[in-house]
Amino acid sequence: MLIFDVHLDLSMNAIEWNRDLRLPASAIRAAEAGRTDMKGRGSGTVTLPDMRRGRIGLCVATQIAGCMKPRGPVACWDSPPQAWAMTQAQLAWYETMEELGEMRQIRDLRTFEEMLALWSADEVPENAPIGYILSLEGADSILTPAHLERSYARGLRAMGPAHYGEGRYAFGHDRVGGLKPGGRELLTEMDRLGFILDATHLSDDCFWEALEIFQGPIWASHSNSRAIVPDPRQFSDEQIKALISRGAVLGSVYDTWMMIPGWERGKTTPQQTGVKISDIVPHIDHICQLAGNAKHVGIGSDLDGGFGREQSPLDLDTIADLQTLAEALRGRGYAEGDIEGIMHGNFVRFVREAWG
Repeated sequence: MLIFDVHLDLSMNAIEWNRDLRLPASAIRAAEAGRTDMKGRGSGTVTLPDMRRGRIGLCVATQIAGCMKPRGPVACWDSPPQAWAMTQAQLAWYETMEELGEMRQIRDLRTFEEMLALWSADEVPENAPIGYILSLEGADSILTPAHLERSYARGLRAMGPAHYGEGRYAFGHDRVGGLKPGGRELLTEMDRLGFILDATHLSDDCFWEALEIFQGPIWASHSNSRAIVPDPRQFSDEQIKALISRGAVLGSVYDTWMMIPGWERGKTTPQQTGVKISDIVPHIDHICQLAGNAKHVGIGSDLDGGFGREQSPLDLDTIADLQTLAEALRGRGYAEGDIEGIMHGNFVRFVREAWG
């Protein structure tokens, strides 16, 4: 079954982590064996061949570089010009992958439908390009509104104003506070240009302000339920209902601390808990129950988003194993049409409506 994964930090892995994603995950793990410079070394799960093997032919791929305070271990720089330069290096990598036939950027509905048809066919060419919609995770690198318009011209179609910490435009989920002085202007310009707003990572105050200001299409690329894992990184039921009322789709995320309660990052292991891909089903089901249907949840895996197998489900060797989610949903009693919606159809419908 086709999978549409709406949150993958591919370029961060390629540029900041120095991974050749044209190789299978096993080869990258072998090359990184013994290295400890970054969390998740030697245990990555996402590469282009493994995406093809798992029929993950459509994705939302990020640029990510902020200058948040306090500074984090990855994707964080000391000034906005440095952050902007990093996102441009990441964009250059995506463009190079296009030149080599590995990927194809999706900027409009025509290209989206072409890539959807390619990956929905009974037989997909062995080295078919992976279609990607470009998103920016955290807006700190946007120096001015003119830079936002320039980015849109280069293919950027979605953006989340915040990541973690205190950003230039908004506070992240781990902070308290509303939009920064430039945040409202940023959202207004996103609206004018036709961006998709990614509500993921916004502080609660920023979330509600953003929904009031921004009138365009909204999704939450990678967020689970706060009712199941009580943490500000997750969405409350009130927030989920508000997103549903705006026609949003939420991407279920497979970073294990967000899947099951009681996980202590850096200490808890998948072996200790036995966490599996199927443990995401309660989050999916909770959103479906709030919506009264299965039309507002999909997949935004965030795999290799600053972690590896040490913080992934025990039965996930590579991203290709997300295919087993379909069987887990069948076991919960979901109908085939709803399963197809969760695996790809709900975000397909969202893109068609947003760009139609």
